[in-house]
Amino acid sequence: MLLALFSDIHANRHAFAACLEAARIRGAERLILLGDFVGYGGDPEWTVDTAMGLVEAGAIAIRGNHDEAIGTPSETMNAVAQTAIEWTRGRLSTGQRRFLAELPLSIEEEDRLYVHSEASNPKRWRYVQSALDAARSMMSTPAQITFCGHIHQPALYSLSASARMTAFVPREGIPVQLLKDRQWLVVAGSVGQPRDHNPDACFLTFDTGSRDVTYLRVAYDVEAAASRIRDNGLPAFLADRLSRGR
Repeated sequence: MLLALFSDIHANRHAFAACLEAARIRGAERLILLGDFVGYGGDPEWTVDTAMGLVEAGAIAIRGNHDEAIGTPSETMNAVAQTAIEWTRGRLSTGQRRFLAELPLSIEEEDRLYVHSEASNPKRWRYVQSALDAARSMMSTPAQITFCGHIHQPALYSLSASARMTAFVPREGIPVQLLKDRQWLVVAGSVGQPRDHNPDACFLTFDTGSRDVTYLRVAYDVEAAASRIRDNGLPAFLADRLSRGR
């Protein structure tokens, strides 16, 4: 089965729509949504409605820290993120807010774990920014493969039976086989706000048969997404950063 995995959509309708279409063209049979549907972007209603529809059709969806902040304000978010969350909270319906609040923090499926941040303590929203962070996550779960997001930058980590770590940045469009004799942590890039100096939206596919993971980049109308942010009176920084991919 070919899975398509999306993380950190952040209310970017144009990026999410482009990635969904790219996944459809590639023949994705199931969708996994790794959280942060809202925050930063200008189309939270459409994004949440789309996620709700995908879940009804069989997709898996995970709660991210921005999703949680809609119902439980966060004391750790910076001022810009807080501004976007407060604006978003006023735009969402009761049903949309309930959908976000009731999403699970993680889901296990066969040999895979889906989580927004990392496995050792999903509720703390830790970032996987190093091999040490990745090892902590992998050693806290029996899952052979963990898929997560949260840092907006693609990365792959593996841990051998002898506790040897490897870490690298995957190349766009180049499949990487997740060998069964290692444990893996697959960090998805961001659909709606990439921070790896590439403005193209990022998602990945995973073939459960061949065990190949492939990172994909999708060009979309960045200026239209930025205009939605500006037109809604959100901080200009959130619009400007989209074209820089950082």
